[in-house]
Amino acid sequence: MAELYPPWNAQVVEGVADVLGHTDHGMTGSQITRLLAELNIPDLQQRDTKRVRLRHALLAAQDKDGTAGSVVAFVNRSMEPVRYRDNPSLWTSRQAALNEVLVFEGFRVDEAGRVQQGRHAETLSQATQHASNLRAELRRRGTHKDVLHYCTTELLQKNAFHAVLEATKSVFDKLRLRTGCCGDGAKLIELTLCPGDDPPLAVNGLSSHSELDEQKGFANLLKGVNSMFRNPVAHDPRLKRTVTDEELLELLTMLSMVHRRLDTAQLRRRPCQSP
Repeated sequence: MAELYPPWNAQVVEGVADVLGHTDHGMTGSQITRLLAELNIPDLQQRDTKRVRLRHALLAAQDKDGTAGSVVAFVNRSMEPVRYRDNPSLWTSRQAALNEVLVFEGFRVDEAGRVQQGRHAETLSQATQHASNLRAELRRRGTHKDVLHYCTTELLQKNAFHAVLEATKSVFDKLRLRTGCCGDGAKLIELTLCPGDDPPLAVNGLSSHSELDEQKGFANLLKGVNSMFRNPVAHDPRLKRTVTDEELLELLTMLSMVHRRLDTAQLRRRPCQSP
C-alpha cells in the first residue's frame, strides 16, 4: 500500500475530511465513528465537530503508517455505492466534491466508488480546465442561453450525469413558463403540445399535413428526451447510468434547438392547468 499511496499533502487529507464530514451533506457522526472503528483508525478527537474529528483521525493515521492507505481505505468504504441506494444523488455530489480535492494528488473516485489514479492538477486553473473546455465547446456550438444557464462551470465540474438532469429540466421549465401549466414530464408534453390537430402551443402554423406531422414529431422528441435522459438519470443508481462528455454535448446541442423552437412557438390558447 505504501508503494501505491505515498503520503498525501495535509491540505488534501483535510479536504477529504471536509467533504465527508460536511455539516449538512457529510456523513453523520455515528457513521464516522463506526467506519473509523471498522478500519482500526483511532478516533482521537471525539468531542470535536465531524470535520475536525475526521481531519485529526486521518492525518494521524497517515503519519503513523507513512502512507495514505488509511485515507484511501476510508474514502473507498464511505463511497461504496450500496450505501447510497436510497439517495444516489448524494453519492454523485460527494464523488464530485472528492474529485475536486483528489485531483491535486493525481487521484479520483471512479464509478464504483474506488480511489483510482487520475489526472494530476497543480493549480486551480488546471483543476477547472475540464469544465472550462466543455463550456467553451458549448459556446462554440452556439448553445442556447437557457441551456447554458443550467450548465455553469460549477455544474460541469461536478459531472456530466448531473448536468444532463438539470439541462433536461430546463425544457420543462420553459413549457410551464410559456403555457402557465404546472405539470411535468410526458403529461406536460401531452397537455401543451399534443391535443389532436389543435395543440395549445404550436411550433409552426399547423396549416398543412406536413406541419401537423412536425408538431407531433416535436412532441415525440421531447417525450424521448424525457424517457431516455431525464427519467433514467433521476431514478437509476449512479453506477448504472454513465453519461460521457460526448453524450452531454450532443444532448445539450439538441436541447438548444428545442429551446429555440419553444421561443418562437405560438401560444394559441391557454391549456387547462394540470392537476
